[in-house]
Amino acid sequence: MACRVNDNNFQDAIELIAENGFDGMAEAVTLLVNEAMYVERNRHLQAKPYERTDERQGYANGYKNKTLRSRLGKLDLLVPQVRDGDFYPSVLEKGIRSERALKLAVAEMYVQGVSTRRVKEITEVLCGFEVSSTEVSRASKEMDQELEKWRQRPLGKMCYLILDARYEKVRQNGCVVDSAVLIAHGVDEHGKRRVLGVSVSLSEAEVHWRTFMESLVKRGLNGLTLIVSDAHSGLRAARRAVFPSVPWQRCQFHLQQNAQSYISKRSLKSSVAADIRSVFNAPSRDEANRLLKLLVEKYQKTEPSLSQWMEENIPEGLSIMAFPAAHQRRMRTSNMAERTNKEIRRRTRVVGIFPNVDSCLRLVTAILVETDEDWQQGKIYLPMDELD
Repeated sequence: MACRVNDNNFQDAIELIAENGFDGMAEAVTLLVNEAMYVERNRHLQAKPYERTDERQGYANGYKNKTLRSRLGKLDLLVPQVRDGDFYPSVLEKGIRSERALKLAVAEMYVQGVSTRRVKEITEVLCGFEVSSTEVSRASKEMDQELEKWRQRPLGKMCYLILDARYEKVRQNGCVVDSAVLIAHGVDEHGKRRVLGVSVSLSEAEVHWRTFMESLVKRGLNGLTLIVSDAHSGLRAARRAVFPSVPWQRCQFHLQQNAQSYISKRSLKSSVAADIRSVFNAPSRDEANRLLKLLVEKYQKTEPSLSQWMEENIPEGLSIMAFPAAHQRRMRTSNMAERTNKEIRRRTRVVGIFPNVDSCLRLVTAILVETDEDWQQGKIYLPMDELD
C-alpha cells in the first residue's frame, strides 16, 4: 500500500534518496507525488479534511490505488477521490493513450514531409523517440495492436444504441479527403454509458454503415430496445437491413434543424421551432399525435412544403414516448454522441489533416477508449429498473 507524505514527512523522501541513492528514487517520488495530489485535492475542494468553511466546494472520498509505470520503475500511487467525481490530479497524465496517438500523428506527418513547421529535434522531444520511419512504424504497430484489441472486444446486452458520424480530413493517395468516422455508443443493462466501436471510411454510404453495424453484432451486441440516430440515408438503409425489428428514434435536435430548410420566411423560424417543441414535449404519444395533426393543418396553406414534411418526418422523433419518462429526456436526441464528438474535435484540431487513415483511426480510438473507461467508472446514466 502506497503512503502519502504528511505535513512533517517531506524529509522522508530526501532521506530515502540519501540512504539508498538512485535505488530509493521510485519510493521517494511516490511520496512526493502522493503529497502533491493530496494538496491539489484540498485546493480543488477549497478546504482541508474535516475543515468547516463556507468556501468548501465538495467533499473528499478516499483514495484509489493506481500503479504508474515511469522511467524510475513502478510508482504505487494513491489517487485522491472526491464525491462528485469531477477531479483528477494534474500531476498524472489522464489521457495517456490519446497523447501517444496524437504524438504519433505528428511524427508521421514529419516523416512524410507534411509538417514543415516542426524541426526534428522538437518532434523527438514531443514524441519521446527518434523520429524516423522505422521508429514511427514500430511505435505505431505497438499501439495499433493495443487499440485493435479494444475495437474487437466482445460486447453484450445493450438496451440503447446511439449511432453518429463525424468527418476528419485525411490525406489519401496524395489528396486531402473528408473521411467519415462512424461511432457507436450504447447504454448497457446496468444503465452505464459505453462506447461500443469506431470505424473510418470514405463516406457514410450504406455499405460502410452496414459493415460497421454487422461488426457490432458479430462481437455479441444484443438486447437492443431502441436505436437513436439522425436520418442519413446510408445509415437508415443499413439500420433497416441489420436491425429490422428494433424501434428507431430519430434525433429530435436534428429534426428541429431539418425543419428550418422547409420554411420560406425567416420570421417564422422561431414560431415553427416552438410548435415542434410542443409536440416533442407532449405528455403522451396520443397528445403528441393530436398536436402534430393541428400543426399540419396550421401550415397547410401558408407553408405547404413544411406541412407535408412535418406529417412525414416528425412521427420518427416520437418513438421514445413508449419508454420511461426518465429515459425520454436523455434518449430523445443523440447528444451523448455530440459530447464525445466535441472532445474528439478538440484533439484532432491539433493535427488538422491526418497523414493517413490509420493515424486518424488511432487517435479517435484512443480518445474513445479513455471515454469508455471514464464512463464505466462513473455514475449510472439511466435507472434501468424502470425499463421492463
